[in-house]
Amino acid sequence: MVDDHTSDVVIEPLTVEQIASFHAALDAVARERQFLTFLEAPPLEPTIQFISSSLAKGNPHFAARTGNRVVGWCDILRQERESHAHRGWLAIGIVREFRGKGLGRRLIAAVLEQAWKRDFTRVELNVHADNDRAVALYEKVGFVHEGRIRNAFRADGIYRDALSMAIVRE
Repeated sequence: MVDDHTSDVVIEPLTVEQIASFHAALDAVARERQFLTFLEAPPLEPTIQFISSSLAKGNPHFAARTGNRVVGWCDILRQERESHAHRGWLAIGIVREFRGKGLGRRLIAAVLEQAWKRDFTRVELNVHADNDRAVALYEKVGFVHEGRIRNAFRADGIYRDALSMAIVRE
């Protein structure tokens, strides 16, 4: 039997107890300096406060977990203003050795299911234009292209464009 690192990965709602492990995964992906807006995770304490507050507001947060280790996440943060509260912003990340094994699709499916149950009707995201695998994944689950943001990201003196995508539940 081939160990693909995903046979024991569980997709479940993120809990407060998992925030430190989530933080480690966020930091690992951020330090790759190519997928996230963060170039490193914010400090742990503000992260705990932010996620705890977001969970209390009913925002869907899911984790991909193996044992006690969070190896991926996906969340949707509701827009704060009443006139935009039907909209949310999707963020996702998967630790390098767990990519390409279907976890992204599983995480997005779980978080969107909860979002629709919580009366979101539109979910948005930005993705680096050269991240072909992520763009293809978002297209497969129903996100559509809405625009291009030139020079949206800069790391190490290199600018990269982003694509604006969204999915709407009617």
